[in-house]
Amino acid sequence: MSDKLDKPQEVRVALYARVSTEEQALHGFSIEAQLNVLRNYCKLYNKKIVKEYVDRGISGKSIAGRYELQQLLKDAESGEFDEVLVWKISRLARKVIDLLQMVEIFEKNDVVFRSFSENFETETPMGKFALQMMGAVGELERNTIVDNVKLGMAQRSRQGRWNGGICLGYKSEAVDSSNKKDTRLVIVPEEATIIKKIFNMYASGKGLRAIANSLNKEGYKTKRGNTFDTASIKEIILNPLYVGKIRFNRYENWSERKRKGKSENVILADGVHEPIITQELWDRVQAIQKSKADKPMKNYEGNYILTGLMKCPFCGATMVGTRTNNKLKDGTKKVIRYYSCGAARSKGASVCGFHSIRADYAEQYVLDRINVAVTHPELLKKLVDKVNAHKKEMVKPLQEELQANKQAIEKVKASRDKYLNLFDEKLIDQELLTERLQELNQEFERLVKRQNELEVSLNGCDLEELTYEYVQEVMSHLNEILQDMPNDERKAFYHMIIEEIVVSQEKQIEVIKLKIDEEVQKEFIKQSPSETQSDGDIFIQIDIVI
Repeated sequence: MSDKLDKPQEVRVALYARVSTEEQALHGFSIEAQLNVLRNYCKLYNKKIVKEYVDRGISGKSIAGRYELQQLLKDAESGEFDEVLVWKISRLARKVIDLLQMVEIFEKNDVVFRSFSENFETETPMGKFALQMMGAVGELERNTIVDNVKLGMAQRSRQGRWNGGICLGYKSEAVDSSNKKDTRLVIVPEEATIIKKIFNMYASGKGLRAIANSLNKEGYKTKRGNTFDTASIKEIILNPLYVGKIRFNRYENWSERKRKGKSENVILADGVHEPIITQELWDRVQAIQKSKADKPMKNYEGNYILTGLMKCPFCGATMVGTRTNNKLKDGTKKVIRYYSCGAARSKGASVCGFHSIRADYAEQYVLDRINVAVTHPELLKKLVDKVNAHKKEMVKPLQEELQANKQAIEKVKASRDKYLNLFDEKLIDQELLTERLQELNQEFERLVKRQNELEVSLNGCDLEELTYEYVQEVMSHLNEILQDMPNDERKAFYHMIIEEIVVSQEKQIEVIKLKIDEEVQKEFIKQSPSETQSDGDIFIQIDIVI
């Protein structure tokens, strides 16, 4: 009996290895080399390897897109192993906050985190301190690399050289065939014609929508093959690239802040590339644009509560709010509101007509139909039956899609391994490897994102049937809620309860599709004077036609 008590418990270990595309291609870091070191370590100390988690060709700057790491964290919470072992802590995370969050998950589930190269573990206070310090050093190293890259790009911009990307009118071309990283901008004649046309039309007094309409009517396309709209036209006329300038650092931390990260330290330098338009034309266009931008916005108090819910019956674009100012016989002006095709508004009538529908008619019609529908017993019974039937049917397609998605992920991982092996054997060059891995990583991230969505949907499915009495209680308070709501709140509420409003080509509302989900339920119950609690939650969306 004493022998059994003295026998040490076998430690179950999970190995994690990662290498990014750049590390694999430039520095030769190998997944197999990392795993071999960790396997030998476990063999030496009689530890049992229960699973190996490998993320190939993926950056460590964030957890997003790292499927194997996400699975490791899930398995840690499920008690699949006692210890996580990595070659270096930078394999697990390059940000201290990510590292500490993961270590906290491990600690909550009695899992030890250990790094082979740094030779520490999280079992002791000194080990935890060393982990934090090494994590900070790793993040500092990564931030230094990022800063160095930015400094290099900034210096390149000051020298008038292009930092990459696509833009209408130019293409990137290698300066020297032996050094494909050193590129220059070369004019594409047929695209330059479009740029000149845009600037000339704007200088002659045409507006953004009129220019987009004209270009679309003549069959011109953007660099990505799309039709022009007001946003793309505005971006072109404000881009100093076309007058021979290089602009850099317009936004900072774009991936996190988007357009909110507008920089105050924009670099604008004379470019080494050939301009498409003259300085005189550029100055004239900027003066016109500035004069329009300085005009105060028209003061109009109108609220289009159905914006985003109606689609154009001809092209399918979202219908947006418009208005006309009509002068009556007595000299007074009357504003008439409409919902019109958004594509026609932004891209011009050559893409689609306005197909306007009177806003007063549409809004009153929707309100009347909803008020009638929510008190109709047959509709409520239909709602209950449809929700319950849909609950039973929804799980199987999700499970089938999840299975197919997992198989697709395995195929992408196999393809990624194949190209990395070909590179190791020097059968393909670095350029082809980088190109293919970039495509595969994009597909991999898309599949992982979809898998997470499917798993969340399946975990949230509640198959308990709803009762007619419950739905009647929920819907009975809708009319009083709508009557007391100001327009802005009613608009938000409509977007929560209405899935779609179908408009006919005769400019009449044909169908209103209601959606009933958990959020709608909570809103009803929150605003209801009744204290009745629900006897089940709806975690799915159901469309009901009224």
